[in-house]
Amino acid sequence: MPRFAANLSMMFTEVPFLERFEAAAQAGFDAVEYLFPYAHPEQEVAAALQGAGLTQALFNAPPGDWESGERGLASLAGRDEEFVEGLETAMSYAQALDCPQIHVMAGIPGPQGPGRRTVEQALNHEAAEVYTRRIRQAADRAAAEGRRVVIEPINHVDMPGYFLGSVALGLHMLERIDRENLGLQLDLYHAQITDGDLTRLLRSSAEVIEHIQIASVPDRHEPDAGETSYPHLFSVIDEIGYSGWVGCEYHPVGRTEDGLGWFHALQSDAGESGQSGKAQQ
Repeated sequence: MPRFAANLSMMFTEVPFLERFEAAAQAGFDAVEYLFPYAHPEQEVAAALQGAGLTQALFNAPPGDWESGERGLASLAGRDEEFVEGLETAMSYAQALDCPQIHVMAGIPGPQGPGRRTVEQALNHEAAEVYTRRIRQAADRAAAEGRRVVIEPINHVDMPGYFLGSVALGLHMLERIDRENLGLQLDLYHAQITDGDLTRLLRSSAEVIEHIQIASVPDRHEPDAGETSYPHLFSVIDEIGYSGWVGCEYHPVGRTEDGLGWFHALQSDAGESGQSGKAQQ
């Protein structure tokens, strides 16, 4: 069974951010992720993490001016100094949190115009050169500290104009950037909207997947409804040998704990399977 990390930017929002770590632990999670920790000093975040006995699975590097609509800097021309400063901030938090990997967001490089970019159009866009250089820079900086960088394709419905707009494009960019400590953050919610065919997508990209996230499609709620069969996908995740964390990046329909039936059922099944296995030995 996959190992699940609670996303504290979306889950347990009934309590303040630093209290969500303990709430996640009490609910049965062993790890957490979130978008950004930067509103709180790194040592306070680390204390909340350690106090709850949790593992930090992932967080994002600073995205630029989020409130004004920026969604990352990696493909934005002319933002070199800010990008470097953001990397340094992210590395400082990663050290304090003992986090092995950081997601560096691509950003929205300019007006999208009518329609969406094809993979070929994106690869030939001037932003692709900027993005390639910046992600290489981020990966090299992370490698100096023994950490990884991940890139995440994000769908055009939630984030119009986002440079890395499909898994197909993400795979091309991984090959172009060519860094050993660079991998794919595969959010199956986004991937169902951008690429579809999730079973084959998991199998074909298994070698480069470093982090997986889940949510129902199309509403981005608990992964027990909607058009995507997560019990099947969890079996595929096991099949491909993925051993990392699966981030629960979804908006609960109501109170977070009330929507965790799917999670507790999997925990129960895993416990029974483990007991059965021990009995047979």
